[in-house]
Amino acid sequence: MTVEKVDATVADFDAHFDKLFAAGDDAEGKVKLLLFLADRDASSNQTWCPDCNVAEPVIYDRVEAAAKGKEKDVVLLRAYVGDKPTWRDPAHPWRADPRFRLTGVPTLIRWENGAAAARLGDDEAHLADKVDAVVNASN
Repeated sequence: MTVEKVDATVADFDAHFDKLFAAGDDAEGKVKLLLFLADRDASSNQTWCPDCNVAEPVIYDRVEAAAKGKEKDVVLLRAYVGDKPTWRDPAHPWRADPRFRLTGVPTLIRWENGAAAARLGDDEAHLADKVDAVVNASN
């Protein structure tokens, strides 16, 4: 099946989230994933977050592998948290949002039935077996 990757920033996240992850929309049969990441430096294509730089390729590889092995399409909403000073602000919207309660990046969340069904934080997001567990969690 396919992986649809959609990029969002703090400014346009709600519109993307509401469209792709609307509650009651699980009947489509899509695996819905949120990936919170540090912003990328255009000159190097790397982020300011070393954990993101290590975990991203692992996550993409495992998501693609899962999509090929499943009967379901995957939607991956990549949410960029901003530059380092923006992310470090305790009032950052995704730190304060009770749906996400982010404490670090990268964070991978499987979304089902209007809530987080599985979650992988920055300390384990580079581990393929842990990513597989989140991506392949049954609903």
